[in-house]
Amino acid sequence: MLHWFYRTIYGKSVVFMKILVSACLLGVACKYSGGDNVCPALLNAVQHSGHTFIPICPEVYGGLPTPRKPSEIVNGEVRTCEGASVDREFRLGAERALDMCEQAGGPEEIAACILQDRSPSCGAGRVHDGTFSGTLTAGNGVFVDLLLRHGYRVIPASEFDPSMLE
Repeated sequence: MLHWFYRTIYGKSVVFMKILVSACLLGVACKYSGGDNVCPALLNAVQHSGHTFIPICPEVYGGLPTPRKPSEIVNGEVRTCEGASVDREFRLGAERALDMCEQAGGPEEIAACILQDRSPSCGAGRVHDGTFSGTLTAGNGVFVDLLLRHGYRVIPASEFDPSMLE
């Protein structure tokens, strides 16, 4: 169960949550390929739940273009499929995204962060292994590492269930 907050609207106490969401899951075309990873169940929740959803894309916040070369974590450093380091941009974007989270109330007010699986920024629990072969390995993206160190609850998009918002 996620934690709730109360807001008074027209004299009535209303329950709501603040939820951070990877922007690509909401249909924003910020994915490395120029597309999105829209999650219909999550999009429906945004449109009908009344909760506050905060879209975020650390890669864009780090100054990376859309589209951009696929990137993976290679020996602790984020690199493109051509071998160029984009680690600085990924880490800068993660810091900027964390700053936004803190301005939105921090882990005390943000009930959860629902983030795109496998991403070198937002992957939680499993990310691509750095060989650009599609193989997954245990680990977290750079933004997720930062969120976890600061006490945020992270939920991979593949584990999202609309009942979490009830």
